[in-house]
Amino acid sequence: MRKTFLPVNSNDDMNRKNYRETIDNICLIFIIVCTVIILILVTGSKVCPNDQCLFRTNLRVERFSWENKRISSNDNAFILDFDRPVSRESVEENLEIEPSLPGRISWAGKRLVYTLNSVIPYGRSYRLSLKDAQEKFRGQQKLGSEMEPFVAEFQSRDRAFAYIGSGEDEAGRLIINNSTRENKTFLTPDNLTVIDFKFTPNTEKIFFSASDKNQEVDGVKDVVIYEVSTGLSEDGNTKIPGQLKVILDSQDYTNNDFDLAGENGDILVVQRMSKKDPMDFDVWKVENGKVPQRLNTQGGYFLVTPDRNAIAITQGEGIAIIPLKKQDHENSLNFLPQYGEVLTFTKDGTGAAMVNFNTDNADLRYTRSLFYVNNQGIEKELINIEGSIIDCEFSPNGSNLFCLLTELMEKETEFQERPYFVAIDVDSEKVIPLLALPYYQDIKISISPDGFGILFDQLITENSVNKANTKTSLSQDNLFSDSAELILSSRLWLLTLPTVDSPQPSLQELPIEGFKPQWSP
Repeated sequence: MRKTFLPVNSNDDMNRKNYRETIDNICLIFIIVCTVIILILVTGSKVCPNDQCLFRTNLRVERFSWENKRISSNDNAFILDFDRPVSRESVEENLEIEPSLPGRISWAGKRLVYTLNSVIPYGRSYRLSLKDAQEKFRGQQKLGSEMEPFVAEFQSRDRAFAYIGSGEDEAGRLIINNSTRENKTFLTPDNLTVIDFKFTPNTEKIFFSASDKNQEVDGVKDVVIYEVSTGLSEDGNTKIPGQLKVILDSQDYTNNDFDLAGENGDILVVQRMSKKDPMDFDVWKVENGKVPQRLNTQGGYFLVTPDRNAIAITQGEGIAIIPLKKQDHENSLNFLPQYGEVLTFTKDGTGAAMVNFNTDNADLRYTRSLFYVNNQGIEKELINIEGSIIDCEFSPNGSNLFCLLTELMEKETEFQERPYFVAIDVDSEKVIPLLALPYYQDIKISISPDGFGILFDQLITENSVNKANTKTSLSQDNLFSDSAELILSSRLWLLTLPTVDSPQPSLQELPIEGFKPQWSP
């Protein structure tokens, strides 16, 4: 049988050769790419402009919790998270904050926690920077590469306060004075006469009670409770001030004292009296979108507790602590029979300043005692005076109590009260005089959230001057103090509190005609 042979195709050999060369080239390119990647990972990339590198291998800060934020007195610590283990010593040596914010550092793995020693001063911009820190892995003595330099900025809240104007063109209007921005803003129209007001915790709104001059009937004023935007903000974004909203009308009830509860200050707690039945006097809780609810609680002056979940109210000869949640009302009632008034709480709610009205003196010279009470069962008398304990407020950290007191002075046939400020160290009970004032008349005080100073007003009323030389005609524009005296004029004062750098307090009269000043939180 004859055999047939196919001719050899030289093109197949050529294709196989090209195929092998292609695979070899791909492998070579792959090896080169892998080598480059390994070199980058080993040596690190130190020439990455503006954080645009594909591979980030140097130690870096992953998160700074205060970056580009507006910090308040509620913020006492920030966090720095690193992307890998770090030499803690190198971080602590090179961490800088300008202006300085003294604090202490603690660690949890790759996380640094910086806790401030005191409340952050308001109205400032801050810069945090960290460089030359080095990575350090467990079990290795030698430090690794240096970190990428980190710089971030943050701000504290504006130093601002609100007050009720008393000048000719400002009488009765609610006004914001922003010391940081050096401006003032009218929040209410001129037809409303503001009676009282409260900031929400985030500073963005104020709840206030006011009467409308155009709706008075025979001198009777209906008090309505409103909400208004302040123009201040937590995030630094511009807000529109002066946006009004009615929260509670006065159609069937007269609205009296009020305070704010709830985490965001969005729950209104207000004392109301029926216009038809004066015996129908109760405390109400008003929440947005819900029908106002009675608390079935009668009493006098009250304060919302710092956790904003209960009220402390005077009842008979004692103080009752009443929860705002209905399910907690019956089981959580506390009563403090030995005290006649609660003045203020510490910021964290662990302590309070209480007043006891002493009536057991043999010579009938009645005195008042100021007590510090806390949740650990401590009750101690700080002062005992014959004058009045007008108001007290704790310092931001709760270690000191700043009080406005009066000294009872006998003048011929009558007694007069001379006001003065004191600072009281809660632990040592040491009383330090700060400032004496010439006279007392419905003074309201407010301590700044950063402990910078105390705002207070001084009213000149019809009864505090010689009536024979005073001729005043009543009109719709007249303002009255809480004791129902006609206000002739009022000025605001700032008492700057002592610090380590400036141990002496200083007093400054502000060029502002107003009363009832209140710092923003």
